[in-house]
Amino acid sequence: MTQILPTSRIDKIRSAARHIVRELGFMQKGLAGTELSPSAVHTIIEVDHGTVTNASNLGALLHLEKSSVSRLVQKLQKDGLIEVGPDPGDKRSRILALTMKGKCLLSDVEGFARRQLCSALDGLSSKDVARIETGLALFAKALSAEDRSNLDAVTDIEVHQGYRPGVIASVAHLHASFYSKNFGFGAVFEQKVATEMSEFMARIDNPSNATFSAYLDDELLGSVSLDGEDLGEGVCHLRWFIVGPEAQGMGIGNILLERATSFVDQNCFDRTRLWTFKGLDAARHLYEKHGFALAHEIPGTQWGTEVIEQEFERKRT
Repeated sequence: MTQILPTSRIDKIRSAARHIVRELGFMQKGLAGTELSPSAVHTIIEVDHGTVTNASNLGALLHLEKSSVSRLVQKLQKDGLIEVGPDPGDKRSRILALTMKGKCLLSDVEGFARRQLCSALDGLSSKDVARIETGLALFAKALSAEDRSNLDAVTDIEVHQGYRPGVIASVAHLHASFYSKNFGFGAVFEQKVATEMSEFMARIDNPSNATFSAYLDDELLGSVSLDGEDLGEGVCHLRWFIVGPEAQGMGIGNILLERATSFVDQNCFDRTRLWTFKGLDAARHLYEKHGFALAHEIPGTQWGTEVIEQEFERKRT
């Protein structure tokens, strides 16, 4: 079982992003206490950090056309903030560097930005600050054109195997909250998850069973379990797959399923089965990505609400 990303959550993220843009001053004439445009401020910062060394790199970084970059560089050069020199390795290219005036302005810009963030984060706990840091890094990574399979590399998320105190209650809570809000599941469903997972954890030390759980500090972000006993010899049951709403879009579901399928392959299970229901299209895409195929579907009420229940199966290759 997993969850989809509803439009309402997408719109909440968009609203938060717009608010950040406004509060950081991107809608104003100057940025970071200067009279410069956002692209000019970005240029000064990235040239100093070595992210860009020439106009071509700058255009790619800022997503600007060549003519716009040319005007931007000329303006900064005219203002005495950058200097342009020949590139010894490429006669067609020109090296960008900050002047002393540009470095002084950069110091003012970075001081302003740091004070702005310190003021905003001052009343938050270290855990909340860490979550903001991780979330923004993930958001930036997701927006880029880079390979999103590497999202986990920019986070402090840790995946633990086996039982961990509180994991049963946390997994049951994530399931109950999400499916109650989005699909009307009630007490029958929550009781079923909590009871069956409690029984499973009594058998977790069996090497044919496993639970993989993703944590940020002590907060459970997502989990999946593999039960190698309840469906008979050679068959593994993938159970209680869930990613918390605040962690959706981080690639955690993909990481957990990679760990799960590696586990069943290493333990030489012939087949892996899971049960879900029709309508979880994002989940289905993820299952199919990891080798599962729809085996059959029928109406059912095993979770307390009538849905079109689906069985997916992954065969050993």
